[in-house]
This record gives sequence, C-alpha cells and structure tokens, in this order.
Amino acid sequence: MNTFRLERDSMGEVNVASSAKYGAQTQRALDNFAISGLVLPAQFIHAVVRIKRCAAMVNREEELLSEDLFQAIVGAADKVLDGAYSDQFPIDVFQTGSGTSTNMNVNEVLANLASESGGLEVSANDHVNMSQSSNDVIPSAIHISAALALHNHLLPALEHLETVLKRKASQLGDVMKTGRTHLMDAMPIKLSQEILAWAEQVHKARKRLLDTQKQLCQLAQGATAVGTGVNSPDLFAEKFCAAISIDTGLNFKPNDSLFEALASQDTAVAASGQLKALAVGLMKISNDLRWMNSGPLAGLGEIRLPALQPGSSIMPGKVNPVIPEAVAMAAAQVIGNDACITVAGQSGNFQLNVMLPVIAYNLLQSIDLLSNACRALADKAIVDFTIDEVVMADSLARNPILVTALNPVIGYIAAAKIAKKAYAEQRPVLDVAVEMTDLSREELAVLLDPASLV
Repeated sequence: MNTFRLERDSMGEVNVASSAKYGAQTQRALDNFAISGLVLPAQFIHAVVRIKRCAAMVNREEELLSEDLFQAIVGAADKVLDGAYSDQFPIDVFQTGSGTSTNMNVNEVLANLASESGGLEVSANDHVNMSQSSNDVIPSAIHISAALALHNHLLPALEHLETVLKRKASQLGDVMKTGRTHLMDAMPIKLSQEILAWAEQVHKARKRLLDTQKQLCQLAQGATAVGTGVNSPDLFAEKFCAAISIDTGLNFKPNDSLFEALASQDTAVAASGQLKALAVGLMKISNDLRWMNSGPLAGLGEIRLPALQPGSSIMPGKVNPVIPEAVAMAAAQVIGNDACITVAGQSGNFQLNVMLPVIAYNLLQSIDLLSNACRALADKAIVDFTIDEVVMADSLARNPILVTALNPVIGYIAAAKIAKKAYAEQRPVLDVAVEMTDLSREELAVLLDPASLV
C-alpha cells in the first residue's frame, strides 16, 4: 500500500505521509530542520490558529471570503483549538527565523481540514493566510500566547504565592530570630518580617508583569510583509484586534508602529527580563528556605520543611529540601532562557526579526516554569513548614551583635569589647554587659531586649 501522497507547492512536488493533514511546505520544513526534536508549544500553535480564525472573520466582513470558505476555515480552527490534531504541528523550533514554516504548517492543516469538512478547495495561502504574512502572524502569536499565559497561569500563581506567604507570616506572630547579613549574625528580626519581605518581592514582580502584559497586548497583525500592510484591507489591524479581544477576553490593540512591531522584539525581551527578575527573586527565597532548614543538627535548623521523599540512596533517614532545589533549578533555566532571548532580540535585521521561533519557545517555557514553580513553592514548602522556636531563641540570646543597641549609651568601642568577650566565652551578651558596664542588669535587660529591637 502506498503510504504517501504527492503534494505540490511553488517549488514543485513533495511526498507527504498519507495520514498527514499538512502539505508540501510543512514536509519541506521537516526534511530541512531535523535539529533538536523540540516543537513549539500548543499554546503558541493555538495562538496562530486564533489569528487565522479572527483574520477569517475580518476577511468575511470585508467580503473577501465567501460565507462557505469562512465557515469551513472557522470550523477547522475550532477543531484544533478543541485539542484535535495536536500531532500535526511537528516542525522543529530551530527553523526559518521568521517562523514561516510554522505559519504555513497551520495554514496547510486548516486548509486541509476545511476542504475535507466543507467539500471545498480551500487554499492555505489564498484563503487561510488571506490579509496576513508570516511576518506579522508570528510576532502577533508571540504576544498573544505570552499575554494569555501570563493572564491564565503566572499572574494567578504569583497571587497565590503572595497570599500563602502573607498567611504564613500572620501565623508566626512575634517569633523572633537572629537576622543575618553576609551570612553572619546581625540584629534580630521577626520571622514574619523576613517572610513579608519575600511576599513583597512576589507582589512587585506581579505588578511588573501586569505592566508587561499590557505591552504584549499591542500586536503586529495588519503589518503583513514589511509593515506597510500590503495585501490587507483598510483598518484590518483595528478590526482584527477587536475580534481577537472578544475571542480571548484580553484587550488587544494594534501596535503604535507596525514597522517597529516587525523590526524588533523589544517587548518580548522586556517581558523576558521581568521573568528573569522574578526567577532571581524565587531563587533568593528558595535559598533562604534551604539555609533556614539546614541541619537538622549541624545547620541553622530554624525551620523544618515538609518531608516529601527520601533524600539519599545511601544515607538512611536523610531528607532534603527538594522543592526549593527544584524551584532554584527552574529559576536558573529561566535566567538562561533570558540570555537566549536577549541574543535573539538583537536579530531584528532591517524590517524583520529572524529569531522569532526561539523567542516564542523560551518565553513560553519561562512562563510555564515560573507558574509551576510558584505553586510548588507555596503548596509544598511554605504552607506547611514548621519552626523550632528553641533553636531561634537560643541563637538569639547568644548573639553578640545585640550590643549594637548599647552604642548610643556606652559607645561603639566599648560595645565591641563586650561582643568579642561574649562570643569568645560563648556567654549571653547580657551577662557580659553586666560585668563590663556600670549599667544595672535591669537597665541592660531593657536595652538588649530583642522585642524592642525589631
């Protein structure tokens, strides 16, 4: 049995698997780009499909498409958006820099599905791609898919993490601990104050990403090949953005300069920068948790993270801080993705950036990683960790840096002598201060009370 069919494009004939819904240009891309085995994520493909559906709506309104062709294209798009035919988008991320191969992959699949269901001959180029170019479809799909991923996944995950952190802080009340700077003992701090600092990091990251989302809602669609809108009707950009806004529930509008929207990927680079900033914050929080959990005997031992799995194949009973470690690794990947997107963003040569697919892949991966990491950190590490008040109280009582509170009374030099003696003899600062000053124990107890210092 012949398992191939003959397909034709502007370059000639190509054998395509009989079962494939795509056509010649997709097959050429499969033959040319066997590089990584990585494919663009479903959310990006769906963004391209949404563009095709909304473009068909505008083209029908402009009477450029017949009702039958319009219904056939929209019907095919709906099938893909419902999750069918996900295996028909197999092109490698590392392909033509404009993403033309992916644009044509979607065009061909929709055209074939539309032809099958409608009994029509639907053209991938003339009908599905009408009033469009790969050069405006792919940049628009980057923005649409990233804006939706932020809206549906990352922003809610950040809100959840912030809520969990604030709730944990409120549960801890006035528990005090030794503050640390340079990993060295410093003045006391409430544990709740430390956790609320993390919550504020998350809050500010969310605010920055909300601003970024607004920028992502400015689209290139309508620019077509080089920004002039050639082969698209008047006001196509405005009508398209109205349609995609209704379709997604987000407020999209045409980019202020369609030329800039094609020539640069500055918005995607900026979005990646905000994702990197969040990754840095999550890594800081994760490492704080790891340090505070260290031990249980020879480390700080201030908190106990939930025991989720055995920590060693050779050391029985060992339990490791696996969630903070996983989150830190996800953060490292996001930081690496940002470096890639930064390089790719520089490839806006004249009227078009030519590293669009790798920008799309890395940007969406970063959003997904951070969304999942935030929820894991909240639900598997922070919400259920316990504290060891005895450990924290003991280290606080022996903290020689408490003498900082005596500086205004006895001076820095005298206070430093007390601190050094207390540390050398491993004695409470209060006892040493009683011996080395003229102040009464009662006066010193008030001055050195950690509760008055936080």
